[in-house]
Amino acid sequence: MNFAEVLVEGKILKRYKRFLSDIQLENETIITAHTANTGAMTTCWAPGWQVLLSLHDNPKRKYKYSLEMTHNGQTWIGVNTMLPNKLAVEGIENGVIAELQGYDSIQRESKIGDSRLDLLLQKSSERKSPEKCYVEVKNVTLLGDNKTALFPDAVSTRGQKHLATLTEIAKGGDRAVMLYIVQREDVNCFSPATSH
Repeated sequence: MNFAEVLVEGKILKRYKRFLSDIQLENETIITAHTANTGAMTTCWAPGWQVLLSLHDNPKRKYKYSLEMTHNGQTWIGVNTMLPNKLAVEGIENGVIAELQGYDSIQRESKIGDSRLDLLLQKSSERKSPEKCYVEVKNVTLLGDNKTALFPDAVSTRGQKHLATLTEIAKGGDRAVMLYIVQREDVNCFSPATSH
């Protein structure tokens, strides 16, 4: 995936109020960046870590910078939780995610019941209704023991709701998929986090 914006380098000083981070840019200027990540971001940042920011010229934005990635000295970690959906769509369209191939269309933000799932893949068919595959995408950034990527990094009632919705979809005969996008390279396996 390529960023549309030019990325700006800096060092993170602190994160607070869940959505804000203070960053020192290369020219020593300290700015506040929007941080699109509601999780705890455990193992994803510490004061002084190198970061990459996107810069936005939208006059309606309060904060011009968005935190995109942090670097722990070994690897970049994708902390912007808005990116995994884009990565998933790109991976499906480019044939990278083999398990989600063979569908004719991708619809984002599909409402089902009182839930909104990230993707709806549909396959045309001779039948009255098309084959459907509902996909919920999750960003995985938590580093556990033995180079294990873990999810979630905090208790998530929203995540539990998505699992319940996917279970009902599968019981109803459609395909239901939870897709975990691991956004760090210092891991070699994935596991559900059991300590929450």
